[in-house]
Amino acid sequence: MRQPGAILLVSCYELGHQPLGLAWPRAFLERAGYAPETLDLAVEPFDADKAQRARLVAISVPMHTALRLGVRAADRVRRLNASCRIVFYGLYALLNAEYLRAQGADQVLGGELEQDLVALVRRYDAGEAPALESRATLERLPFPPPTRAGLPALTRYASLARAGDLVPAGYVEASRGCLHTCLHCPVPAVYGGRFFTVPRDVVLNDIRGLVAAGAGHITFGDPDFLNGPGHAVKLVRALHEEFPHVSYDFTAKIEHVLEQRRLFPQFAVTGCAFVVAAVESLSDTVLTQLDKGHTKADVVVALDILRDAGISLRPSFVPFTPWATPDDYLDLLSFIEAEGLIDHVDPVQYTIRLLIPPGSLLLSRPAIRPFLGVLDPAAFTYRWFHPDPRMDQLHREASALVERAAGSSEDAWTTFHRLRALAEERVGLPRTSGGVVPPPPERPVPARLTEPWFC
Repeated sequence: MRQPGAILLVSCYELGHQPLGLAWPRAFLERAGYAPETLDLAVEPFDADKAQRARLVAISVPMHTALRLGVRAADRVRRLNASCRIVFYGLYALLNAEYLRAQGADQVLGGELEQDLVALVRRYDAGEAPALESRATLERLPFPPPTRAGLPALTRYASLARAGDLVPAGYVEASRGCLHTCLHCPVPAVYGGRFFTVPRDVVLNDIRGLVAAGAGHITFGDPDFLNGPGHAVKLVRALHEEFPHVSYDFTAKIEHVLEQRRLFPQFAVTGCAFVVAAVESLSDTVLTQLDKGHTKADVVVALDILRDAGISLRPSFVPFTPWATPDDYLDLLSFIEAEGLIDHVDPVQYTIRLLIPPGSLLLSRPAIRPFLGVLDPAAFTYRWFHPDPRMDQLHREASALVERAAGSSEDAWTTFHRLRALAEERVGLPRTSGGVVPPPPERPVPARLTEPWFC
């Protein structure tokens, strides 16, 4: 196992970022004396030679899309190299452990997993057969700086689009897990309301390496950067002091924006380009069912806080849930237009349908049961139906419209108004605009990453 390439770490999709899901496990393994190779299938072709050399292939699956692609990658590895061990690790690995093991996975790891991966490799190296377990490890780890050597260049990944320029973007994490337990989110299903900070010097060392590699923007990819607000502020101050030309973005709950409003002027002066927030819905009924911890009124206040600081909000949504109505969908579109957010929302956000993976906290709530179907293990989700067939039809048609628009690089403004016309038609209302509305000839477009958020 200590020979170069005997361990192969594989990533399939990390939202267009250079995969930290490879860089950190590699650093832990190298510290233990191993020499893993890496493969990022999001930007690199499948490497049959690497797969054939490996005695252990570990596949990173932090999200649903990555898991679907990871299972296909595992099948290819198994056909080429029947004797190698296959390990899945990450949020969606643990949630789908039963299916993955039935499909031939030797081990499934989750939570703070890197030390477990090292221990697993050591046991295989010693000829032992580790027992199968399905639990998250929730212990603070001694983090080394991530090893990014050998990963594809930052120019192969998402950039910050700002004022007509593309700026290479790096991705770091200052904490893992989350204090909160939003019912639809996979993080609390694994972390159970716990989070772990990464030492500031480790994060800053990683940022230094990314800036040296050409990054002019940093994404803090924590599930919620403001779980530890003091840690967050110290980090961005240090970042700005050392690299005043480097901007950044982070993700935070709406309720944290309200609770920590005094911090946003500091974020603005230290280079915060935008904040991502999982708004999910503007229906208080839906927000209650998801246990989001905010209301529509809170979203309005959060927008004001960010605008006063000069920071953009980029909201994410889950418009299609069992409790959402056609009126909710139209209200969402009206709100986005009225608040000037059309250019702040990636069109894919108008098509997101609730995922209910195995282990989801939603499964414990009676409110979901009238709509819940069977588990589709190969799709890694429970099927559910909407009580209003118009919503399922709208979802199918909106998804097709957005997919075509993305394929033709259509302006988000045009896509928005075509979606609105579609929704009004399905509900039986007259079109608000009377037809497709062309984008204004000149308008300020807020900073954004070139890879739209996806699940």
